Amino acid sequence: MTDSVLIPVPVFIGPEPQDWLREAVIAGGGVEVPLTAAQAVVWFGFPHNFPALPRTVRWVQLPFAGIESWMDAGLLDASRTWTNGAGVYADTVAEHALALLLMGVRGLHTAATIQSWDPTRVGPAIGTLRGAIIGVLGAGGIGRALILMLRALGAEAIAINRSGRAVRIEGQPAIETIPVELLDSALRRCDHLVLAAPGTAATRNLVGARQLGLLRPHSWIINVARGTLIDTEALTLALTEQRIGGAALDVTEPEPLPDGHPLWALPNVIITPHVANPPHGIATLLAARITENVVRFGAGRELLGVVDPQLGY
Repeated sequence: MTDSVLIPVPVFIGPEPQDWLREAVIAGGGVEVPLTAAQAVVWFGFPHNFPALPRTVRWVQLPFAGIESWMDAGLLDASRTWTNGAGVYADTVAEHALALLLMGVRGLHTAATIQSWDPTRVGPAIGTLRGAIIGVLGAGGIGRALILMLRALGAEAIAINRSGRAVRIEGQPAIETIPVELLDSALRRCDHLVLAAPGTAATRNLVGARQLGLLRPHSWIINVARGTLIDTEALTLALTEQRIGGAALDVTEPEPLPDGHPLWALPNVIITPHVANPPHGIATLLAARITENVVRFGAGRELLGVVDPQLGY
């Protein structure tokens, strides 16, 4: 009886085969090969220079969770498995979302600007997340990570997802979960809203004038997902008229937000330039996912982050 020999997974790395990508592939039992000899592709780039794939390629690993540009380019087909970075950066993005929410609710953005001891200048009220109800639209990796953080601060979360299936996190009892079709009813109960859903044709302008009108005068809306989830014109009007407490946006529509856009001048708006996922941490986090998926591919197991081309995420 002879010991079984594991055959290295032949992987093409592109567009530039950086050392950390090679190391991640090798750690999973893969070997770097030319595209013509590959069964798998690890791509750390964008769609514009993505190559035509030979039939031998059965799996493609994409670098980020958002794949709108890949869908728009018509590159995702059903002849092979595509995986994205869903869940890879969940903790760091959720941390940014929480920071933005706390900054708005506690009035820190104003205090940092005015540098005054006069408490009346910070805003009409300094809020708290303790006892607040936070709607989390999108219950994937980011949403789940954020819900745990909110619980630690004494806030209650309502998960809003596509299916309405109960969300359980780390073995804890299911939190209240509402299907997106009932978004309006959920918003009537929420103090604040965090957007962590994918950007697809179905979610474009999911939060518009009507939904903003259901929020409260103290409500903050946080977007760390995609700018297309919010009707920017409706949001700008609601903020200008101070019908909601404020908005903290790491993503915008359009993006980047052009100089002179009204949102830049509003005192109840916080904007960060799409940095919820710090660039310096991407390699470490993505490398672990690549290694795990190479292992799984070689063993014939289910991959992590499998994309449904029909849903667009």
